[in-house]
Order: sequence, then C-alpha cells, then structure tokens
Amino acid sequence: MHTITEIRHLTESTFVLQLERRGLPFQTGQFVMLRRPGSIEQREYSVYSGEQDDFLEVLVREITGGRVSPGLKKMKPGNQLEVEGAFGFFRFQPDSFPFQKFMFIATGTGISPFHSFVKTFPGLNYRLIHGVRYGREAYEHEHFDKQRITLCTSQDTTGNFHGRVTDYLKTQKIENDIHYFLCGNSEMIYEAFDILTTSSIPAENIYTEVYF
Repeated sequence: MHTITEIRHLTESTFVLQLERRGLPFQTGQFVMLRRPGSIEQREYSVYSGEQDDFLEVLVREITGGRVSPGLKKMKPGNQLEVEGAFGFFRFQPDSFPFQKFMFIATGTGISPFHSFVKTFPGLNYRLIHGVRYGREAYEHEHFDKQRITLCTSQDTTGNFHGRVTDYLKTQKIENDIHYFLCGNSEMIYEAFDILTTSSIPAENIYTEVYF
C-alpha cells in the first residue's frame, strides 16, 4: 500500500496524486497500475515525477463514467492505494540516442511522461508541443522552460497557437537530427507520425505512447 501525501487540483477534472514511493523502482517514461483497496478495477498512469524524487506522482484526469478516475478524485491525503509496476517501454535514457536533441509532442495528460523526462534530466535539449482544448489545461507548464514549450489550444486563443498540435506541426520545419516522442490520443499520434515520416524522418527516430 502507498499512502497519498498530497493532491494538487489543476482543473475541475485534472489533478496530481502524490504518494509515498516506498522504494518503488521505475525508469522515466514508464507507468504504474493504481487500484483502490478492495476494488478489482485498476488503471495505468504514466509516472509524472522524476526518477530521483523520493515520492511518486501521477497526473489523473477524471473521466465521467470511468471505472477508476472518479474514485481517485474522491481520495484524500492519508488514504492508501495499491500500486503495481512499473511497466512499459516508453523509457527515456538520453545518452543512448545518437542525437542529443528531442521533440516531445503531447495532447492532454499525455504531457505526463515528458514532465518526468525533464524533471529527471534537467539539462535536456528539448522542445515540447502540448495540445489542449483550453489554456487552463496547460498542466504545470511552469515546471518547463517557457522558451522550449509551445501551447496549442483548439477551443480558445490563450495559447501560443490556435489549433491542434498537428496543425502547428505542419507549419514547422521538420528537422532530421532530432528524436521525436509522441504521447496522447491515437488520432494525434497517427497524424503526427504521418507528418514526420512524410518529411523523411525515419520511423526508428519516432517513439509513441498512446493514451486512449
């Protein structure tokens, strides 16, 4: 069991759960399974915290009618959760890549692993493109270098670009000496993958994690 130590509410439906880590090993980019005690329902959440943190954080968006997230939203500090993991192959060790430049492309809570990437490797040479509906969904952008992040908003004009992530990507020069990481809904990932490969980016330089 892992005790909840803090809850940060970012919007009406999105929040960060901070739990005791209790020595749980993970590599940045992996996910854990969360389950309330006594429940058989569980769901995977990407780790939001850094590898060096002595706590474990996940970014959660409440899904109306969901089997797990509404219950998580009712939790309070001091409550406990069952945590399994870590799992997954969206792992990130920058020294293992031939190019030391990275483009992170996310929609919604798909920003979570990139938050972990940047927190774990603070000297990283990266750009982040984050697509949301409204500017208020720019989840803790203050934790990133503001010169390296582009916020794309599809339903208001409070971001750096009005439109979807893929609309913005089409306006940019696609560089070949960068590794591209995509995390978010499947529609964005398929479209962004096509844009990149059409621009002669090898498929092996594109890494994806789908959030359904």
